[in-house]
Amino acid sequence: MQKNSVNPRFVAPTEWQPELFLQPGLFSALAATFPLAEQKHFPSPELLTQWLHQQTKLQDWCFVDSAVLDADGRYYEDFIYQTRQIPMRLNNWHDLFGALIWCLFPKSKQLMNQLHMEQIQQFGSKERSKVRHKLTLLDECGVIICFKASQRFLLDLLRNHQWTEAFYQHKNLWAELNPIIFGHANYEMATKPFIGLTAKLWCIEWPEQGLTETDTEGYDFVDNLLAAQLVNAELLFDNQQLSPLPLLGVPGWHQQVQDLAFYADTSYFRPKRHTT
Repeated sequence: MQKNSVNPRFVAPTEWQPELFLQPGLFSALAATFPLAEQKHFPSPELLTQWLHQQTKLQDWCFVDSAVLDADGRYYEDFIYQTRQIPMRLNNWHDLFGALIWCLFPKSKQLMNQLHMEQIQQFGSKERSKVRHKLTLLDECGVIICFKASQRFLLDLLRNHQWTEAFYQHKNLWAELNPIIFGHANYEMATKPFIGLTAKLWCIEWPEQGLTETDTEGYDFVDNLLAAQLVNAELLFDNQQLSPLPLLGVPGWHQQVQDLAFYADTSYFRPKRHTT
């Protein structure tokens, strides 16, 4: 429910737009999991709680109107940690997507809440610690890619801002790579996509052998991998993580033509700065 600090000038639509979940692309993964296109208005906390219970083992958790938090007076993360109630603003895209991410990544979201509380107990809540800042970047803007060693070169291209090579020349590899949006602010801003929309890349390597196709299907697999990494908060400071990812450059995630001219726009697909 925390206010979006990623792009303070961005204003999400005020009305419900079920057509977003009928088009191919960035929202298709959510549409395949939740009956969003069938809804006549923003899903309520009660309906989202039903989905949470259907999708996860968090049977004693629920979503509540943010007015409950306002009346309670506790800090957001503390309230969640103590009550297992997740406040959300009604008819609000940012908080809707935040709730859906809880449904898809329950282990990781629980762990992140726990890490926030550990940091708050150590440093207080007035200013975010370095760990909390990194957690917030991942929480708001993260895109997760689980890759095999044989696919590492593509991640290296992304980290080195070789956008045309990564997105265009190797676009046929992206269906197998299957990037997954974790940051709910990404979804919110994709309701009104704009050139400049940028995520943060989080990469997880998994072994070439020992896993069947069934093992790696679905969000549970990714949630388990991410939670296992977040146990070691030091990984948040790995320079290989949270590098910028122009979200509309991902093949199939932009409704406009993704041709060479599109990727040649260096105001969006910026070259990497090299320090001397």
